[in-house]
Amino acid sequence: MNTTMKPMPVVTPPPQGLLRAWLQALATVLRDKGVLLLLIGAPVLYGFFYPWFYTDEVLTRVPVAVVDRDHTSLSRQITRLADADPRIEVRMVTASEREAQEALWRGEIEGYALIPQNLKRSVVRGESAVVSIEANGAYALLNKAVQYGFAEAVGTVSAGVEIRKLQASGQSAPQARASRAPVQLQMVALFNPTEGYGSFVVPAVALLILQQTLLMGAAMLTGTWVESGQHRATTTTTTWLGRLLALCTLGWASGLFYFGWIFVLHDYPRGGNPLGALALLACYIPAIAALGALLGLWMGNRERALQVLLWTTLPIAFVAGFSWPVEALPQPLQWLRWLLPSTSGVQASLRLNQLGAPLSAALPYLCVLVALGVLFMLALLCTARHRCVVAKSF
Repeated sequence: MNTTMKPMPVVTPPPQGLLRAWLQALATVLRDKGVLLLLIGAPVLYGFFYPWFYTDEVLTRVPVAVVDRDHTSLSRQITRLADADPRIEVRMVTASEREAQEALWRGEIEGYALIPQNLKRSVVRGESAVVSIEANGAYALLNKAVQYGFAEAVGTVSAGVEIRKLQASGQSAPQARASRAPVQLQMVALFNPTEGYGSFVVPAVALLILQQTLLMGAAMLTGTWVESGQHRATTTTTTWLGRLLALCTLGWASGLFYFGWIFVLHDYPRGGNPLGALALLACYIPAIAALGALLGLWMGNRERALQVLLWTTLPIAFVAGFSWPVEALPQPLQWLRWLLPSTSGVQASLRLNQLGAPLSAALPYLCVLVALGVLFMLALLCTARHRCVVAKSF
């Protein structure tokens, strides 16, 4: 009976020394197209194409209708002012609410204002009058534009009526305006001057992009090392520190690319505290790299690491605390979310890079990131050392 022995796979010995481990890891990334795409290609592509969807920033000229049942000079004035408002555009004026509803259901308009019959007579008599506004609640931004646009038009007409009544009672025009609005209100958006959706969402999502691309890339790269046996290092600590340094180098480059170029290119609020933003990247990236390497070591397979981590992006975005109120989350998630670097990273980034807060305001978040980085790094080294000992015993 003849038996044939299968040749043992050739295992490349892991590099010795911190510098060699760093250079070897960078060379491995350059040779691995999948990891290269995640660590370098994906951040660049996301940086240019993701903000493109929010280029307009603010919705303008949203199509609406006016249901005019009064047919007076006052109702026509409301219609003209509504059409002049930059938020909305009057596409239809009708006396039938049913016609406006059908246009709304067909998607031809996004809302309408119902001017009731005898509106002018009620205003002249000093009686209360109500102009109803119906909008498409399925889209929050469209609903907001319709509500605000009609509210500004009706509010302007209402102010004009009140001023004319005050003038009729004997006050001069300046006195009437002062009596109508004794306290002047001036609204200024401090940290989002355009009040745009892109300026709100992209700076926060950028931190999620940095995390997810680095997390998946690090896990895939570590899975490759496990498959080839390169995770069993004779100098475990030095080798893995060099590998983490290589991952951090690429992560820091991506972070500087976003903070130093993408935000400038799209003119997002930025640069509130540049030194604080650099301190954030110094704490944020190592925690992600260590977590990604640890997950890749546990899973032991590059494809499995990508499959598991790919679906986590949306849940992580919801628990990050910027697009969904944290108080609405279940209590266990409110605690578990702090195990993710993005939770502290997003909050610290918005304070340091957009709001211009001092470093002390973000210090608790930076401390959490440092603690997570140390925790994940120790877990990675212990796991790698344990596997090395087990392999030697066999």
